[in-house]
This record gives sequence, structure tokens and C-alpha cells, in this order.
Amino acid sequence: MKALCALMLGIATPLLAAGPATLLRPDRVFDGTAVHPGWEVLVEGERIAAVGPHLATPAGARVIDLPGDTVMPGMIEGHSHLFLHPYNEASWDDQVLHEPLALRTARAVVQARATLMAGFTSERDLGTEGAGYADVGLKQAIDQGIVPGPRLLVAARAIVAEGAYGPKGFEPGVKVPQGAQEVSGVEEMVRAARDQIAAGADVVKMYADYHYMPKEPSRATLTQAELTAGTATAHDAGRLAAVHAATAEGMRRAIAAGVDTIEHGYGGTAEIFRAMHDKGIALCPTLAASDAVSRYRGWNGQDPAPPAVEENVKSFRLALAAGVAMCVGGDVGVFTHGQNSREMVLMQRAGMTPIQVLTAATSGNARIFHLTDVGALRPGLLADIVAVAGDPTRDVTAVGDVRLVIKGGTIVRE
Repeated sequence: MKALCALMLGIATPLLAAGPATLLRPDRVFDGTAVHPGWEVLVEGERIAAVGPHLATPAGARVIDLPGDTVMPGMIEGHSHLFLHPYNEASWDDQVLHEPLALRTARAVVQARATLMAGFTSERDLGTEGAGYADVGLKQAIDQGIVPGPRLLVAARAIVAEGAYGPKGFEPGVKVPQGAQEVSGVEEMVRAARDQIAAGADVVKMYADYHYMPKEPSRATLTQAELTAGTATAHDAGRLAAVHAATAEGMRRAIAAGVDTIEHGYGGTAEIFRAMHDKGIALCPTLAASDAVSRYRGWNGQDPAPPAVEENVKSFRLALAAGVAMCVGGDVGVFTHGQNSREMVLMQRAGMTPIQVLTAATSGNARIFHLTDVGALRPGLLADIVAVAGDPTRDVTAVGDVRLVIKGGTIVRE
């Protein structure tokens, strides 16, 4: 009975574990929803054994004192592209068309490690952008301990309406390799979704809208029937459905299809975000992507912000006011992997409290992505743990100063 009560309070007696114990003693613990000054975390084997104040130190345990630091769950990156690198280094077209798959894979391995070292111990990667199913292999390499990296949820090849993606700008009729799988019609959508799932995708990623030709505005591309069919196929297979939608009509179709997350949402209105809230659909606002691209084009970060940044912040605030669940996902790959916390800083700047941002990046993303073993500091969960300097519950920029990273009970950065 005593052990049961302790578990309910989040202050537990140690669980049985195979490996040696590690006791973390920071100034405070953020457990995924709230901050607790003076708490400690005990790790045994690959899992958290106890969380609370004044924990007993098991015989032979290693004690790590972290004065001034905050211990928190490993953060979860919600929107990334490990097979892309910053667009000021090479354009998207050049990466898709001219960089060999082996080069892109080697770079992705390095970028996965950088993400883990930045304290992001899980990551949803939303499309290889022309690199086929290489993300499935990278996930396997990480899971098998061949290379270091976060726990991955992968989407393999995203799905787009025929003719509505890129690269573009070649002789009409010439077949150019595309950054995603093209479909036309419900049957092709279902087949494409099943292709991704059979290859090992955890997420079916679809583009509700895009532009048919360069410099055209985005417009709805996949039909309502196609989006609904792709979402149903994903859900029937126990997979998530994520949808790129930057226009109001694209968002309406995604909401009607019952997707799990909408990516970007720049064209959202108060009405649309209320509908998202009512259907339990989360938003990945990708504030850092519009910020980074604007900086590449010469913006110095000062007011007045470029229209793309203003539109993104406006839609984010509308979603926040509607109570939409917020995914932390910066579209990393547009900017440098390992700088994932840029999205969190911008979310705070745009109106979320530090606690709200930290919750979204940990237990919030875990809930949205149906990850039941990570995202919080509770006895029995996997010991994916980060220590950062200072107090991110007062200013989230502190998460950029990582002191310790533990993944599955193993210290990977100290």
C-alpha cells in the first residue's frame, strides 16, 4: 500500500533494475508538467526508479550533483528533416537533385547525433525529401546502437498531389526525381500510404496544399476524398497522420479528414483553430522555419518582421487563444540540427509561458505522438533525461545550455 501511494504521488521506492543506479541531484526537477525544487531522480538500468525529495542512495550508486541546474525529461522534436541541411548552405532543389544518397545519409547520421547532444532524445522526422526510405534505415541503426541519435518516428516519403511538388523548372514531360511520392486519386493515395507503412513508416505525411509552379501561391492540392482516405489508411494501421497545410482550405480539409497534426497552419483563422481544438488536432507551428528563411534573405531579427514571420506569429497566437494543443517542432533541417530549441524560444517570445513550452516539448509531444514510455519523469518510464543550466521554467532559453543527456539510462553527454 505504501508503494502504491508513493507511485500515485510520483515519489516512488526504487524499481528492480539490472544495471547500476545513478542518482541525480539538481536544484530542481521539471517532471513534464510542473517544477519541483529540491527533488532528485534515481535511475536504475534503463528506467526511472524514483523521483522526489531526499531519495535514498542505493549501495554502489553513482551520485551526480548538478548545483544550479534543472533536470527534465528528454525533449521531443516534433517536426524535422534529418536528411536536409540548412538552406543557406544548399538549396532544397540542389539537395534533392544533386547530393548523392550516401552523402545525405552520412550527413543525417551526424545530424541525428547533434540532435541527441542538444537534449532531444526523441524525434518525429517528417519526410526524407528525395532520400527514399533512408530514414527507416537510420532509425534501425540508432535502435541497434550502431550510431547515436534520438528515438525516431519516421515518415519515409511524404505524399503529394501529382504535379504539385518539386523540384520544378525542367523541360515539360521530362521525369524529374521528386521530393515526395505523387498520387492522383483515392486508390493511389491508399496505395502510397500502404507503401510507406510497409517500408517502416510510423507516420503518414501528406501535403494538403502546395504550389503547382514556382512563385505561385499555395493552394489546396489533395482532394477531401484523398486526404480522408490517406488518414483512414494510416489510422487503420495504427499510424499517425500528419498534414502539411498552409492555407485555410487545406487546413479545413485536413480537419475534416481527422488527421492527428497539422504542420505550419499559416493560413489558419480563429474559426479553423476552434475546429482543430474541438477535434483534438494538434498544431506544429514551425516558427523557427519562417524565422530562419527570413534571416537567410537578409532580415536581422529586428522589427518590423517580414510578412512571413508576422503571418506565422499571428496564426500561432490565434491557435493559442483557441486552446489548440501545441506541438514543438521547428522544421529542423531548414536550419541547423542541434539548434532545435530555437522553436521553443520563439514560442515563448510569441506568447506561451516557459512552463507551457517545456510541457509541450516533453509530455505534450509524447501525448500527441502516442509515446507512452517517454516525455515525463515518473517511476517506470524510460530514463530519457536532460540537465540544463539555470531554470528554464522561468526562461526557456536555458534549455540551450545542456549539461547532461541520458537516453535509456545511458549517459550520452556529460
